[in-house]
Formats: sequence, C-alpha cells, structure tokens
Amino acid sequence: MKRIAALFVDPRGHYPTLAHVDCWPLERDARTYPGPHPVVAHPPCQLWTNFSGLNFIRYGGAHNRPGNDQGCFARALDAVMQFGGVLEHPAGSHAWDTFGLPKPCAGKPVAGGWSKHSFRGEIVWVCEIWQTAFGHKAKKPTWLVYRGRRPPLEARWKRVPGTHQIGWFDRLKPTLGKREASATPIEFALFLVALARAAR
Repeated sequence: MKRIAALFVDPRGHYPTLAHVDCWPLERDARTYPGPHPVVAHPPCQLWTNFSGLNFIRYGGAHNRPGNDQGCFARALDAVMQFGGVLEHPAGSHAWDTFGLPKPCAGKPVAGGWSKHSFRGEIVWVCEIWQTAFGHKAKKPTWLVYRGRRPPLEARWKRVPGTHQIGWFDRLKPTLGKREASATPIEFALFLVALARAAR
C-alpha cells in the first residue's frame, strides 16, 4: 500500500489510526514536511474565513490578522503541487483568492463534480463537496484542490442539509461544539487518503 503524509491534522483524530499514513500535526510543524510521499493537507482555516476579519477588528493583534497563518496554507499548497495529493479548506476560503486558485462551481442546487484547470503551469482539479455525504452532522461545504498523475476519484456529490449546524444561522438546528464541528469524519478521511494514493 502506498504511503502518504497527512499534514496539519489533529493527533486525536482518525488519521493516526490509518495504516501507512505519516501524520504531521501542528506540533510536528507540518510546514517542514520534506516529501516524498503525496499528501492530504488540512491547513488551519480560522484566519481565512469571513469571520476572521470581524475577529481582527474586535480583538486586534497580529496573530488574529486574516491570512496570517504563519505560512501553513502556502506550505500545504506547495506540498500538493510538489508531491501530489489533495488539500481541503472551507468553501469560500479567502486563501483561494490570495493564492489565485481556481474556484469550484459553487452554489449549485444539485451535485457538482471535479473541474480541471491550469495552475502554476500544472493541471489541478477542484470541487466542492458537503461533508454530510461522508457522515458529518452538518453540511460543512468544503473545497478540494487535487493534483496527480491521473484524474481524481469520484467523490460523493450528494448534498444533504444535515441535522446540525456550524454556527448559529438556523434556529431550528442544534449547533455543534468546536471539536465536533472541525473533526474530519472517518469516511471523509478515508476518501482523502485514497485520493492522495491515486495521485501517484
């Protein structure tokens, strides 16, 4: 079985339990991953969301400045481009604009799919999925960017609203706690690992 690296992952999550997955949590400084294996990259997203600007206005501090993630997203993207694999981030992440990444065709009422683009002189594939299709309680729209020697595997494109929410937008749904909201469902982790292995 091909070995892959999982970057910026929770050491208490599912990745450490998977065979042939070399885990690089923040404590190991995933920014220093030297290769050569393809990667699944989960760079921190807090400073790339719409709320990051509001938090910076409210609390200030360089550590709260939008996009100031100490180079985590940049290094994760570089690893995908250099070694192959997949990077995931919340749908609408401002990192896409900052780094000039092509965006998926978001907002469709039905299932989408992968779209093929040129980026940094290489072919990449991007898509939007909802993590409810992989067992998350909230829909959690997510953007993926994949680079590999072959086209990406088909994802689960079903868009299910979910029984819970992340945030407080829907008064009829309970809100997930921070840890459960950010956790990667095991089925999604397995899919991303399979994507990374297929990249080579």
